[in-house]
Amino acid sequence: MKQHRLCGAPGAGRRLAWLGAGVLLCSSGVVSAATDIQVWHTLSGHNQGVFEKLVKDFNRSQKDVDVRLKSYDSETAIESALAGIKKASDRPQLVQLDDDRTPDEMAKRKDILPMYSLLAKHPIKNAKWFLSEKNTFARDNSGRLVAFPYMVDVPVMFYNLSSFKKAGLQSTAPSRAWNELQAQLVTLANNGSRKCPLTSDQPVSINLENLAAVNNQLFVSNSNGLKGKGKPAFSFDVMYIRHLSMMISWVRSELMVKPEFDQVATKRFANNECAVLMSTSSNLGWFRSTRVLDFAVTGLPYYPQVTSNPGNPFVGGSALWATSGHAKDSDAASAAFLAWLAQPEQAARWYQETGYLPLTQQAFQQTDNSYYKNLGDWKNLVAAYEKSPSDSSRGFRIDNYPRIRAMFRDTLDNALNGKEPAVTALKTAAAQASQLIGAK
Repeated sequence: MKQHRLCGAPGAGRRLAWLGAGVLLCSSGVVSAATDIQVWHTLSGHNQGVFEKLVKDFNRSQKDVDVRLKSYDSETAIESALAGIKKASDRPQLVQLDDDRTPDEMAKRKDILPMYSLLAKHPIKNAKWFLSEKNTFARDNSGRLVAFPYMVDVPVMFYNLSSFKKAGLQSTAPSRAWNELQAQLVTLANNGSRKCPLTSDQPVSINLENLAAVNNQLFVSNSNGLKGKGKPAFSFDVMYIRHLSMMISWVRSELMVKPEFDQVATKRFANNECAVLMSTSSNLGWFRSTRVLDFAVTGLPYYPQVTSNPGNPFVGGSALWATSGHAKDSDAASAAFLAWLAQPEQAARWYQETGYLPLTQQAFQQTDNSYYKNLGDWKNLVAAYEKSPSDSSRGFRIDNYPRIRAMFRDTLDNALNGKEPAVTALKTAAAQASQLIGAK
C-alpha cells in the first residue's frame, strides 16, 4: 500500500490539508502518493450506485486519500475473505458487517478496531449522531460506538397508492391494525391485486422480532438480553400463536404471497405487481428512482388489543467496522473518509437517496419537507429514532443469533407452507433457540 507522509516528516515545501476528523495530512510541492484505503461492502443495486458516487466525489475532492471499493455478495463472503488474510496490514481498512446482536463480542475480535478507539485519536468534529446513544445498535454495553452506523434501516410497510385507489378503498393507506388490514387486503384482492395483495422478504423481522417491539413487548427475557443473569429465554405466547395462525390463513387464502427472497418480493413491488410490501426502509431510494411507482410508507401493523399505541421496531442493517493492524497514517485516512461521509451534505444525500436512517442529526435537519411530500409517514417514522428508545425497542442481545435467526426463518417457512400448526412451530422454535444460545 502506498504510504503518505504524516505532517512533520522530512521534505520541503509542505502545506497542510485538513481532511476532517481532526486529521492533518501533508501535501508538498514534491509529488507525494495518496494513502490508499480499501472498503469492503455488500451493497448492491441502487444503494451500491449511490455509495460509489459518494466515494468518487470524495476521491475527487482531495489528493491525500484514495478510497477503493470491493463488493461482495454477502457478509459470509466478506468474513471468509477476512479469515484468509495472513498479514494484518493486508486487511481492508473498513468492512461492512452486521453487529449480529453481539456488538461487544464483535468489538473484541483481533481483526477489529472499535470505532471509539479510532475516533478517540481522530474525532469527527461537530457531528451529532442521529440514533440515540441508548439504542444498542453498533454500541457496546457501555454505550460506546463500536462501528460507524452507516447502513442502518428499519422495517416498514410500503404500499402502492394506485392499487388502493383502484380498489376503491376509503383510505388510500393500509391500516396499522392487523385485523383491519386483513379486510383491506380482501378488498384489494377482489379489485385488481389478486396476484399479490401483500408480500414480504422479512418474515423473522416482521412476525417475531418486531411483532414484539411494535406491540411494546419484550422479544426475549432478561430485558431483551440486556439485563439480568443467565441465558435469556424465548416465550412465544398467545399473541404470537394467534398472529402466526392468521399469517398461515392469509397464505392459504392468497391474501399474502409467502415471503420471497433475493429481491424477488421487492422487485415485484417495484414493478407494480403488489399492493403492500413489508420490507426494510433501505429499499426506499430504489423505489423512488423507478419513477413509475406511485407509493408511500407507513409503520408496521400492531394489535390494538395488546397495546393502545404502536411502538417502534428495532433498527437493523449493518455498519462500517474499522479493522486493526494498520499504520497510523492509514487509520488517519480512514477517519478522514468517515468524517467526510458524516458532513451534513454527504450524510443528507445518503439518507435521502437510500432510505437508510440518517447518520447524524444534521442530516435529518437539513432534509427539506419537500423530500417527504409523497412518502406518507416516513418523516414521523424516522423522527422517532432521534429520541430515547423504550426498553422494548432499544435493541436485544442474544449470543449466536445468526444461527437462531436462520432456524426461525426455517420454522416460519414450514408453518406458512402448512407443515406445522402455529402453536407447534413456535413451541419448537423457542426450545431450539434456548439450545442454540451460547452454543459453539
